[in-house]
Parts: sequence; structure tokens; C-alpha cells
Amino acid sequence: ITRRMASSVTKVDYLVIGGGSGGIASARRATEFGVSAVLIEHGPLGGTCVNVGCVPKKVMFNTAMHAEMIHDHKDYGFNLGGGVTFDWSVIKQKRDAYIKRLNGIYATNLDKAKVNTVHGHARFTGESDPHPIVEVGDKKFTAPHILIATGGYPVIPSNDEIPGASHGITSDGFFELEDLPKKTVVVGAGYIAVELAGILNALGSETRLVIRRHQALRAFDSMISENVTHEITSSGITLDRFSHVKKVVKDSTTGKMTITIDSTQDGTTTSTVVENVECLIWAIGRKPNTDMNLDKVGVKLDNRGNIVVDKFQNTNIEGVHAVGDVQGKALLTPVAIAAGRRLAHRLFDGKTDLFLDYTNIPTVVFSHPPIGTIGYTEAEAKKLHGDDKIKTYKAMFTPMYHAVTERKTKVAMKLVCLLPTEQVIGLHMQGLGCDEMLQGFGVAVKMGATKAQFDECIAIHPTSSEELVTMR
Repeated sequence: ITRRMASSVTKVDYLVIGGGSGGIASARRATEFGVSAVLIEHGPLGGTCVNVGCVPKKVMFNTAMHAEMIHDHKDYGFNLGGGVTFDWSVIKQKRDAYIKRLNGIYATNLDKAKVNTVHGHARFTGESDPHPIVEVGDKKFTAPHILIATGGYPVIPSNDEIPGASHGITSDGFFELEDLPKKTVVVGAGYIAVELAGILNALGSETRLVIRRHQALRAFDSMISENVTHEITSSGITLDRFSHVKKVVKDSTTGKMTITIDSTQDGTTTSTVVENVECLIWAIGRKPNTDMNLDKVGVKLDNRGNIVVDKFQNTNIEGVHAVGDVQGKALLTPVAIAAGRRLAHRLFDGKTDLFLDYTNIPTVVFSHPPIGTIGYTEAEAKKLHGDDKIKTYKAMFTPMYHAVTERKTKVAMKLVCLLPTEQVIGLHMQGLGCDEMLQGFGVAVKMGATKAQFDECIAIHPTSSEELVTMR
């Protein structure tokens, strides 16, 4: 229930800015405790994940998996006859309809939870009554607790930095493509670049990946970084290492681009001119959405523009909180949801000591094949504990699926263990099925399981996951 103040400011118990995963989860959980909540969102409900992130990406990953398995059909005895055609528009229409349905489900769930949803762009006015006042168009709101859960957005270099850079698109634009581009250049070495390049390549686009160093996913364990880079090249993607885009020229008649890529190794720079590029995707990073006059209330940002929070998701301003990508830690949908729900319990359910533990968060990269990882990398573990305190177990093998196929992918696995108990403090793997098998092993790592306890679990045969409980 909201109350209109004399100054025409609507006062509620909880004001949530951002209708993505974290904001919606926190608002809905809060109303379970009898509080009034308003949620402000200027775009479609569900935020990045639902609309231009993990959900539509997974649909396209599944599409690409079909394309990859087509190559194996003959090895399993299936004759496809007159060949296979792919119609991008079919999956795009189905994907878009699915997303629209999810938007509706989010709206329905907010209504059921009696969260008042306001459409528009929220900005702090700099006034207090006595708490900070937020305006949306001609409406004003305030609350003793305000949550900022506005997420982030992908960036593109300026044309001053790279002439013609604006001819490219981001991951947002990828989901607007009406057809499969015949020739694509993807720039970036992070998980979004790797995922989109893998999808496009598998579906038949001539794909080129431009990375600044020698390997992709360099923040991951060295085994993963090395293996995913190998899989990228073996899948047919052209990989430009130690490279950057120098300039982009777009033909006004054909719409196709000519892209100059400079590569520097051993002090020597060589230029490659790539012609007839139909799609250029920048996947070079994201920035937090903080365009809401935060300076008027004095909310502290770090040097990258992320909102600074403590372990309880508090900013430096009393009653102002932040969760999700806008605070720059663990940019993952389930993290935003978990942090948002814990915050609601802490503020309105009397659980004053509740907070999210940001250690041992499992995560998956939907590369080809997919990656699953949790805990410390080998390098991080050794830096933290010392080389002599870390023991690793590794395995690399061809999964049984490929026993009868000409096309091959590998499974790579590593356990990082802390001596003397051999507690598993890092688990890293890439291969078919690794995306699904990580969740259960994530529970074990979170509980502090040791290598001996892994070994005590009887293997499930024949699976790739059995390797994790039989390593020697």
C-alpha cells in the first residue's frame, strides 16, 4: 500500500530501480514480508539475461548444437539424403516469441506479488523527504530502502579510437539479426565473444575472432584457456592473435564492410584486410548502468564506474543498496537473484546478518564444447597458498560420444586441491555435458569436499563425469 505525501511524492517501503533478474527477485521476495514495493524499469522486464543475454543465447547455443551434430549423423548411420538447409528466421521467431512470453510471466508474477511496476527511466533528484527522492517522468518516489539493480550494457569503441567502429554491433545487436551473416568478425576474448563466435561458426557463418593476446578466456584456469583456444581453431574459426581492429570501412551500396586487422608479434606489425564482412560484433566488455544522477546523492563509484558496496550490498549512502552487474562483482544472473533475495530477507525479514558469499560460485561458458568452472584457478591457488600447498589432478580424453565420429572434441578436467587435506578448492572442465554436470559438483566444492570424498563416490559408467571421481 502506498501513501501520497503532501509534496506529491509516493512513499513506499522498498523502491527498486531495475526490472532485471536481481531487482525483480528482491522486490517479489520483499512483498512476502508485508512491505510495499515499487519497481521501476524503462525497458522490457527481465533485464539483460532474459532479453539479450543468457536466455536467448542458450536458445542459439542449442541451435548450434544441432548444426554440430548434423556432421556426426552419418557416423551414427543416418543418411540425410539431399542435404540440410537452415532457416535463421524460424529459430529467431520462436526465440522472440519465447522471450515475449517470459516478459509476460515476469509482469504477471510482479502483479501477483503486488509489486507496483512503473515504466520509465529513474533519476535521483538530489532531494530528500527524509530519504532520497527518485523521479520517473512527472512522478516522484521515495523509500527508506532503495535498491539499484540496473545492470550493465555492452560497449563499442568510438570512431575516434577506431575509424568506422560504429558500423559494428554488440551482443544486443546479435539478437536483432534477421538472417545468418555469411561472413562475421567478432572482437573480444571473453566468454561473450567466444560464445557468439562459436554459435555463428557452427551455423555456417565464415567466422573470424580477433583477440589481443595469445589465448581466449585468459582469466580462466590455464588449462581451460589453452583448450578453448584449441577448440576455437579446430572448429574452423579463424583466430587473429595479438591483434586489434585498426579501421572499418562500410560500402554504402552493398552494406558490406572491409576491416583492417593489425597483428603485432615480436615487435613486428602486419596488417590483414578482411573484405565482404556482413557482421562485425564488438564483445570487448560491459559498463554499469549508472546514468541516474547518483552524484546528487553521493553514491560512491569505483574507478570503473561500478557502485561500491559492502558484503551486505550497502552503498556508502544510508538506505541505498545495489545488487547485480551494476556493482561489478560476479556478473551472473543467479548471483544477482541470490543477492537480491538475501537483501530482502535482511531488510524486511529480520535476518540482519544474511549476506551472499561470493566465493565458490559455479559458472558455465556455452562455448563449443561448453566449459564449467568453480573455485580457484591453479595460478590463483598457488599465489594464495604457495606452490607447495597445491596439488592438481588432470585428465584429458575423447568422450564416448566421439568414439565413432570423424569429428572430435576433447574433454579436459582439472581438480585443484589444498594440502594436506586435499580439499578441492578449484574444479575446471571443458567438454560435452560439462555445463550440466557442474551443478552437482558445485555443491560438493561449496561444502568443502576433499579429493578422498570425491573418490568415495562410486562412478557412473559410462559418462564423462566419472573421471572427476576416479582421477589419480
